Amino acid sequence: MRIPSALKLVIAVALSEFAGIIGSLFTVNAIPTWYAALEKPALNPPGWVFGPAWTTLYALMGIAAFLIWRMGWERKEVKMALGVFGIQLFLNAIWSIIFFGFQSPGWALVEIVSLWLAIVWTIIVFYKISKPAAYLLVPYILWVSFAAYLNYAIWILN
Repeated sequence: MRIPSALKLVIAVALSEFAGIIGSLFTVNAIPTWYAALEKPALNPPGWVFGPAWTTLYALMGIAAFLIWRMGWERKEVKMALGVFGIQLFLNAIWSIIFFGFQSPGWALVEIVSLWLAIVWTIIVFYKISKPAAYLLVPYILWVSFAAYLNYAIWILN
């Protein structure tokens, strides 16, 4: 069955945004209680920044995945690249569960390092297939790098 490109785009973006929705289920209740009580570093942005930033990043991730998918699912390197993408998307979703749900900045730090490495891996495999797809993930790796700093600082401060 051939899936139209527009539908592939919608599926890829929706799947990426769904990872954010999963994470938000564990985040929403912890922010006004547990997270509010934590010591935070000086560079911690205001809370309202995170929603729009992550929504945008998930959209860019979805568009990047779409650019790979449209190169042909029958190609081995496309399947492999989307598999790697799926791994990093899973790691992305479980970070919120560990940090906010389990209230464990230490284990979340270990997890975010794994996430960062998986994003680098995704960028590398995407680059071999579609340079624009890889470039769309640059803001994501930059934001996760900053998030890793915040995670580390919160772990040290608390």
